Amino acid sequence: MRSLIGGGVTLATATAATVTIGATAGGPPNPLPVDAQTHPTAERGKEPQTEPPATERRRIATPTPGRDFKFSLTALRSRTDPFAASACLQVFTVKDGALRESDRALVGDMDGWFWFPLTGRHASCQFSTASTEPEPVGISLLVTPSIGCSPAENFQMENGQIIPA
Repeated sequence: MRSLIGGGVTLATATAATVTIGATAGGPPNPLPVDAQTHPTAERGKEPQTEPPATERRRIATPTPGRDFKFSLTALRSRTDPFAASACLQVFTVKDGALRESDRALVGDMDGWFWFPLTGRHASCQFSTASTEPEPVGISLLVTPSIGCSPAENFQMENGQIIPA
């Protein structure tokens, strides 16, 4: 707590005054901590984690051009910042009768998007494809509701491979 002393009078900063007022304003007391003995299952199954948790993923969009391949746009939550995310464009091609991933590319920068707008209802502003060779792919994503959509990022797909345009 910082204080200013002048003429024998001590003035507390606004932060300290807020804390003091909040502490004396009343309200319910803080709950007491619960130990593991009162809840016998509390400690079961807890093992030290040896690897970081898996990255949370959410599919943003999947346009289907109706050919021998499929696109998927996925949001990947950052492991270091819970509010950041990356967007990944994946291409799946038909091989031996099954869809298999043939390529993937980042849309924008790694952890360059905000998780909640990117996984929200209107995350995909534009996700366009065409059936020409090489196939153009245009993607624009919501930055935030107040900022709006990002400039379109363009790719081309040739033989199952993503090429930045």
